[in-house]
Amino acid sequence: MRKDIGPMTSGSIWKRMLFFALPVLLGNLFQQLYNTVDSLIVGNFLGSRALAAVTSSGSLIFMLVGFLNGISSGAGVVVASFFGAGDRGNLHRTVHTMVAFGLVFGLLMTFFGVVFSPQILNWMDTPESVMEEAVAYLQIYFSGSFGFVMYNIFVGILHAVGDSRHPLYYLIFSSFVNLVLDLLFIGVFRTGVGGAAVATVISQALSAGLCFLLLGKAEESYRVEIRKIRFDRRILAQIVRIGFPAGAQNSIISFANIIVQSHINSFGETVMAGYGAYTKIEGFGFLPITSFMMALTTFVGQNLGAKEYERTRKGARFGIWVSVILAELIGALIFLFAPYLIAAFDPSLEVVRFGVEKARTAALFYCLLAYSHSTSAVLRGAGKAIFPMGIMVLFWCVVRVAFLSVMVPLTKSIQAVYWVYPLTWFLSSVTFFVYYRKADWLPGQADREQTGII
Repeated sequence: MRKDIGPMTSGSIWKRMLFFALPVLLGNLFQQLYNTVDSLIVGNFLGSRALAAVTSSGSLIFMLVGFLNGISSGAGVVVASFFGAGDRGNLHRTVHTMVAFGLVFGLLMTFFGVVFSPQILNWMDTPESVMEEAVAYLQIYFSGSFGFVMYNIFVGILHAVGDSRHPLYYLIFSSFVNLVLDLLFIGVFRTGVGGAAVATVISQALSAGLCFLLLGKAEESYRVEIRKIRFDRRILAQIVRIGFPAGAQNSIISFANIIVQSHINSFGETVMAGYGAYTKIEGFGFLPITSFMMALTTFVGQNLGAKEYERTRKGARFGIWVSVILAELIGALIFLFAPYLIAAFDPSLEVVRFGVEKARTAALFYCLLAYSHSTSAVLRGAGKAIFPMGIMVLFWCVVRVAFLSVMVPLTKSIQAVYWVYPLTWFLSSVTFFVYYRKADWLPGQADREQTGII
């Protein structure tokens, strides 16, 4: 077995977690840079209107991508548990069921994104001044979404078996490709926002291709073979049972964020540009959260598969603490340097003002966001996906939408939009804390067998 791929069921807990999470963290950093480069180049070459068009599409993209990532996380739990248990036959069937799902989902996502983007942007009250460019960006992006879907499926497999290094290498490569193509298409050929979308599509396709080549040469138990790609109904049922709640959670929350974006859009393109620039910066605050989410889900899944229950509990505690501390440190840096960071996207005084206001409202509360996500990852790794879904949907969707529906018309202030996120992070964190402390999220042996995660 190669050094970069191995079970997390033995050895030092903190070393196993960190050696898995750090490449994921670096990979997420390049993924965020990958996404941010588009906005930086668009904002500096094409101006505030084009920046608003690109950044306002993020909620719609994540609504579809979030569902995919949720399903992938569920599949990753199944892969990790079979890998930890040494069940080569079921592991092989799970991998090929995941790939078959990715192929189908990629086609559906392409169709949905290309056909319905104009209607959804119109429903989001996107200003007429940026509508044409926003539609162009989204339709090009979704026309190449097949590469992004398959990349996420392949990375889910690699992470579940303990390989977090190769996805990092491929992201570094594709990030540089994206940068060069952005500068070429936008700066030299003057293709507008469509050029940024084309650069992203090409880069994503290259990443997916590299992952496919790697998995085609992997160990037999998780090697991808084209002739064996098919659905296994029993495995698919397990993946859906664990992954669908997470996917539905992500999509519903993203739907709520589309409603949030519609409120932002109502304040005009300057607010859209400032808020959009902040969201790109905020993505860096999420990096330790997402990396330790993956590490926690993989660690918990593998160790439950291997029946290492006390090790599971210790690893979960360590991962949660590290995620919370790192997120808060990054939040403090964003709070301090927000004016310079926002100005890098667009130096316009009003754009900077709105972006800084949002940053200094939310950044110091990243610890709450980290706690909610990391405890949710632990519970999903243990096969308990319903409770996290319910909490996230309640507070990050229902409460958010209700709060904005009342406060924005009442105050007619963008501050209501700024504060809705820290408020709902706080509510979900308190609920997760109470549940995590009191509930037996590591059930008895008979219950574990019924969950189907071992």
